[in-house]
Amino acid sequence: MTSPQSIDDIRRLCSNLPEADADAAKAAAARQAVLTKPPGSLGRLEELAIQLAGWQGREIPKLDKVEVLIFAGAHGITARGVSAFPDAVNAQMVANFEAGGAAINQLSRTAGASLKVFSLRLDTPTQDFTQAPAMSEEEFVEAVTAGFDAIGSDTDLITIGEMGIGNTTTAATIAAALFGGDGASWVGRGTGVDDEGLRRKADTVDAALALHKDAMIDAVEALRRVGGRELAGMFGAVLAARLRRIPVIIDGFVATAAAAVLAKQSGGGLAHAIAGHVSAEAQHRRLLDHLGLKPLLDMGMRLGEGTGACLAINILRGAVACHAGMATFAEAGVSDK
Repeated sequence: MTSPQSIDDIRRLCSNLPEADADAAKAAAARQAVLTKPPGSLGRLEELAIQLAGWQGREIPKLDKVEVLIFAGAHGITARGVSAFPDAVNAQMVANFEAGGAAINQLSRTAGASLKVFSLRLDTPTQDFTQAPAMSEEEFVEAVTAGFDAIGSDTDLITIGEMGIGNTTTAATIAAALFGGDGASWVGRGTGVDDEGLRRKADTVDAALALHKDAMIDAVEALRRVGGRELAGMFGAVLAARLRRIPVIIDGFVATAAAAVLAKQSGGGLAHAIAGHVSAEAQHRRLLDHLGLKPLLDMGMRLGEGTGACLAINILRGAVACHAGMATFAEAGVSDK
């Protein structure tokens, strides 16, 4: 699959998205109907098995190769005091990921998934998007392509997550650009800012919307203007996953904002996506509602790093195990109604 070389390439890819394999989904649903249980009694586990089957193109899906993809980026808006932590934390946390010391390392290992971390120019923050577009077209395409090319061969499922001081403000700005509203209606406390920090976040969103409102001709351009490299990377990964018919689990508020760009750019663009959880970050549930995504978990988490999405992998493993391993009524000699 050829990587995008321009922003117009990205738009063209978004306009020609494949659908799930209807025959595989139908076969999976038929299997669910004859397993030794009352119809629908496994609830969303049944829905997930059928969804995975449709996107993987096989009656019985598999999760042999699961990848956790984490993208890290630096934001020019941090100079406006929108985070409780300094920019230096970006590189320090990436080093922690690589050393195996972060929460996502433990959760990915527990879920039987491989972890890949992509540092996207941490030494070069994006522009302060209250003053100029966050990324040039060249920088934007580079970041999207990093995500687009991140998925390994023969991958059965990916999850996306991020690291980027200041990126809850960026996510709030994208949400406002895509779905309307002002800064105060979308920002939350992120890393734990006080009331004054919360006001600075809202003001930053409003200033960005005022500057770029007339120039954001579509969702892709909105991401370039008021996004960040790690959000562009996650968007690229979600787009590539759709083009390759690979299911994806989305993490929290920031990851959902990145994925929302595909939903707005192309109707039904997130049909292959599953919301791993709803985070404790303000307005994540509202954003999921806009996208029609129902989260699997509500654990009060707000760490990022893909942790909520990773935790949901084992729910999908349970869905696949039941779908593949349960006996049918005929096999078990159990009377069907």
